[in-house]
Amino acid sequence: MNALASAAAGILLSNWRRGYTVPAGGLYPHQWSWDSAFIAIGLRHLSPRRAQQELDTILSSQWSDGRLPQIVFHSGHDDGYSPGVSFWHSSRIPGSPPVETSGLIQPPNHALAALMVHEADPAESERRRFLERAYPRLVRWHEYLRDRRGGTSGLARVVHPWESGMDNSPYWDACLKGMTQTYADDIPRPDLLHADAGHRPSNGEYGKYLYLAARYRDHDCDDADAGFPFQFEDPAFNALWARSELSLAAIAAIVGADPEPHRAEARRIARQLERLWSPEVGCYVARDVRSGDLQPYRTVAGLVPLLLPELPHTAELLELLRGPHFRLGEVAMVPSHDLTAPTFDSARYWRGPSWFNTAWLIAEALYERGFTDEAELLSRNMDDGALEHDFPEYLDPYSSDPRGTRRFSWTAALALDLSQKIGAPR
Repeated sequence: MNALASAAAGILLSNWRRGYTVPAGGLYPHQWSWDSAFIAIGLRHLSPRRAQQELDTILSSQWSDGRLPQIVFHSGHDDGYSPGVSFWHSSRIPGSPPVETSGLIQPPNHALAALMVHEADPAESERRRFLERAYPRLVRWHEYLRDRRGGTSGLARVVHPWESGMDNSPYWDACLKGMTQTYADDIPRPDLLHADAGHRPSNGEYGKYLYLAARYRDHDCDDADAGFPFQFEDPAFNALWARSELSLAAIAAIVGADPEPHRAEARRIARQLERLWSPEVGCYVARDVRSGDLQPYRTVAGLVPLLLPELPHTAELLELLRGPHFRLGEVAMVPSHDLTAPTFDSARYWRGPSWFNTAWLIAEALYERGFTDEAELLSRNMDDGALEHDFPEYLDPYSSDPRGTRRFSWTAALALDLSQKIGAPR
């Protein structure tokens, strides 16, 4: 085992909590939904069985309506995190699971992870009937997105910045600025005990985040609040949904179900994703469902559709990735926001820093499209940044200085995964 694999394994072992992995001890002491899917992708190289358990645990926390919750509070306590159990009280909400959870969701990368985990050790997967358990839950999860979060556009909407996974993206600026409501109580910030305030969303943003979360909670998380002030179609969220439908098609074939409905659904989502293409910025962007406005920002979320086959704007996205706005190969990994934009901030969360999970998504897309040299360059850049800085949450794209917390689980898992691909036959 090389130095990176050994260090990554140590972090994943230390962050393991009897059936799941916390993103980072201290700052993130619970189980996060899309984190667990990313973590399972790396864990499969160390223990396919543990990777299966990771996904089993998040899938077993599914609500009766099919949603997979953003956070699962297995301890039943806040454990220094806010908003936690004492905020959500999910056990009071009809249809919630026996374990306490958040009512919000996160991007649907779970079927993609489940297929990769199965392929790491098909015999062990079949022995444990992993896909037979996972498939119906994943189907219900995708049905929730279509039936509860879909609208006339055919795309799924997010109802909170946290649901996009990219909390303080410039996409949300106009909506949040126009909101007069904020959280009425004190705004707890335990996150600032573990990370620099200059790297995190501001108190003003948090006040509005908590207002939105409380309003959603107070409507029993039922998605039927027509006047809800935050409703967006996000390109990365929907691209991951489409890509995961393709993974569900492959899973269906393995478990003896019909794969064609999943292929058709992936094609349908991909067609509707074209509603989010902005010729003016040459990128996919988010759309405010209430106003109909496309948000005029180039972000890494708008590059994630590269994961989809037969994408009509592949050439434009590759040009954008290589050009001055993202400078692939010239800066650390892939910046979360346009390097040339006045809203770019190299230190603050999703307004500029380079994240390891989105770098992995872009690298995976480049590998699949045959751009092996660029994919390996990005992979090595990601692995070097992870190992040199003790697997940080994200990096300054210019200086490569570490930002956020350290010993971050998806950084370890995804760096480990890409290290297996470098130099491997494709």
